[in-house]
Parts: sequence; structure tokens; C-alpha cells
Amino acid sequence: MTAASPRAQGAPHHAGRVSAGSLQLHYLEYGQGPTVLFLHGLGSASADWQLQFAAFAPRYRVIAPDLRAHGQSEAGAFYFTVQDLAGEVAELAEKLETGPAHVVGLSLGGCVAQVLGLRRPDLVCSLTLVNTFARLQPAGWRGARRMLHRLWLLCFAPMTSNAAFIAAGVFPKPEQAQFRAVAEARLSQNPRRTYFAALRAILTFDIRAQLPALRCPTLIIAGDRDTTVALAAKEEQHRLIPGAQMVVVPDSGHATPYDQAGFFNRTVLEFIQAHPQKKAPPA
Repeated sequence: MTAASPRAQGAPHHAGRVSAGSLQLHYLEYGQGPTVLFLHGLGSASADWQLQFAAFAPRYRVIAPDLRAHGQSEAGAFYFTVQDLAGEVAELAEKLETGPAHVVGLSLGGCVAQVLGLRRPDLVCSLTLVNTFARLQPAGWRGARRMLHRLWLLCFAPMTSNAAFIAAGVFPKPEQAQFRAVAEARLSQNPRRTYFAALRAILTFDIRAQLPALRCPTLIIAGDRDTTVALAAKEEQHRLIPGAQMVVVPDSGHATPYDQAGFFNRTVLEFIQAHPQKKAPPA
């Protein structure tokens, strides 16, 4: 999350909407070439991949949607699952003719990416799973306490209080003040009802038994200071996904694409360049 302009320098830019089921999903698009599909985290939005757009757009077609109930996408029904979100992303990918894409997902977006890889392998060339999980495990007792405090704030406090608490945990350093302010502003925009619906989807998510069926190249990225998702949850993904690679990023929290953007971008670019986009099978 950054206050910088989201436009990737010298790259074509398009913002649009597509129908996915009964919903309209908003997305941003940059660049040309093989597709990299960026999926954001809980309470975030497509524009929060700003630090990746300029790095990836010179070589790739970058597409970043707002998931249901986030950003400028419609919310739809109050109850939905991560599997519903993955189905909607699959429909967006089909309508935008992405072909098999390199899918990069942070937190909630990483959950969606895993389901997409399992249910629609024809749309996935590779997976990069960033500080995410097959089943949510808080980072120790401090993480569990933080999660309970978040739930209390969500139920009883203004959304601004919840946003401030989350942003302070994700970007705790004094030099991250700009990131923290932008994150707080973004999270404050979420209506309580839709944020709760998305959080419920996360809390009921569990695909551990299905992970051995993933067959696409997978990179797991873990911030070593992530206080939101336990390192054990990412190590579990590493064990369960056949052939998965894992990189632990030093001095990084839950928002690795932002607090270690340079390292993150280089690592993901190297990974996806090693796994060129496959041609879609003939219809």
C-alpha cells in the first residue's frame, strides 16, 4: 500500500468491470504479454498492488481485480465462501482471456489462488502464495490475542478503530508511517457488514486435505515477522503442495509486497520467468 500513483510508468493502463455471476467486478490492467494476476488481501483492493505494477508491467500483462465486497466491486449476498470468490475470479479470467496466468495472492487472495489452482488448473500457470494459509493459524498466543481483539473491534467499535489497529500491526515501524496511513484509510472504507462476511469466509476456510492435488509450480513467500498468519501455516503449505518452493523474507511482516517490495518483486519475477506461460488447450 502506497500513496504513489498506481500507473505503471510507460505502460498501458485500463480500468474496467466484468460480470461474474450476478456481480460486477472491478479490475485494473497494465502492460502486455503473459498474464500475471494479482489477488489482494482482506479489506484491501486492486490499487494496493501499486509497488508491483511498475515492476511487472514492462514484461507482463498485469491484471488486479477487486474481489467481491472489496474496492469498487459489488458485494452481492452477505454469505459467501472463498470458493465463491475463486469462481468469480475464474469467470473474470475467462472473459479477459488471460490464458493460464501466473497467479499471485496475498493472505485472502492467496486462499482464492489455491482454490483457483485446484478447481481451474487450466487458468493457472504458477502460484505465488504470500503470507497465506490452507487453514488460518494465528501466529502464536500473541497472534491469537490480536485476532480476538480484531473481532471485538469489528463487533463493537467504529471501523476506523479496527482499521487503525490492523494498520499499526501490519506496518509497526516509524519509517512505515506512509504505508500505515494509506492502509488505515483503505481499511476504514470497508463497510462493517461486508468486512465481516469476508472475515467469516476466511475463518471457515480449510483446504489442507486438497493441497496434495495441486500440480502447478508453487512459490510460498513468508514474512519472518508476520504477526497475522503463523509461519507454521506456511510451512504446512510447503509440506503439502508437491514440489513447492518456500522463501522466508527477513525483516518483513504480513504485507511483504510492500515492506520488502524490491526483494519481493525480484523473487516473484525470477520464479515466474522460470515457468513460462503455457498455451491454453484448444477449445
